[in-house]
Amino acid sequence: MGHHHEHNHFEAARAGNKKALVLALAITAGIMVLEFFGGLFTNSLALIADSGHMLSDTVSLALSLSAIWFAGKAASAKKTYGYFRFEIITAFINGATLFVIAGFIVYEAIERFYEPPEVQGGWMLMIAAIGLAANGLSAWVLNRNADVQGNLNMKSAYMHVIGDALGSVGAIVAGLLILLFDWTLADPIISVLVALLILRSAWGILRNSLHILMEGTPHTIDAPEVKKRLLEIEGVLDVHDLHIWTITSGLNLFTCHIDVTVEADEQIVLQDALKLVHDYCGIEHATIQIEKPETVHHSLEV
Repeated sequence: MGHHHEHNHFEAARAGNKKALVLALAITAGIMVLEFFGGLFTNSLALIADSGHMLSDTVSLALSLSAIWFAGKAASAKKTYGYFRFEIITAFINGATLFVIAGFIVYEAIERFYEPPEVQGGWMLMIAAIGLAANGLSAWVLNRNADVQGNLNMKSAYMHVIGDALGSVGAIVAGLLILLFDWTLADPIISVLVALLILRSAWGILRNSLHILMEGTPHTIDAPEVKKRLLEIEGVLDVHDLHIWTITSGLNLFTCHIDVTVEADEQIVLQDALKLVHDYCGIEHATIQIEKPETVHHSLEV
């Protein structure tokens, strides 16, 4: 019953993520077009950079949406874990595109430091304000309806939108400085600051997604502590070949071998171990091999 409840909760969260992504995608794509042509019209790098970032966001939101669709496909004989990992691959791609966009912004900004062009601050300010309102709405939709903290795919999409909001704020500040002080260098300077903020969030997404792709232990689980608690179960002699990894956000797996005494009841030890893994790690999918002293197998590489 508990497993059925957790499965329903997992599916409900995915449905909320999908709905939020559709709304955010529609908003972001519309504002992307507005900011791009607005940047060309006003000659503002800050606006063009923000529209470029929004293009990246539109693609990333579409990728995140397709990842949810792929992850919903049933497992098969060749894909025994299904397609859940596609969400993490998408998160990694989204993180990488943030780096590319930030690099493009910095490159363009450097050129403008040497030859600052004329920028129409008033139009730039108005278009950036519209962009900020749209980004704020997208962020609100995602934060309200999607799991932007626990799901790495959703977090990468959310951080793209937040990066857009920062870009719009930067364009607004640059527009004000140009209007009030005719300081055209504000445009490339603020663009670089926005790029650095984008890089900061991109690094976290890349690091976390790569950790999952490398089958790393979830950050919320202390593997040595899990082993220590398993060793405290009556009849357990040793715990080895312990692995804890993540298929996709919210879906962790666990395997280990447990050596027990000759007198130990294997089924009781197994039940106690499964309960511990569930209660302490929150993992439903656990595979535990119980071994008595007469059990012999080759040493494992991992």
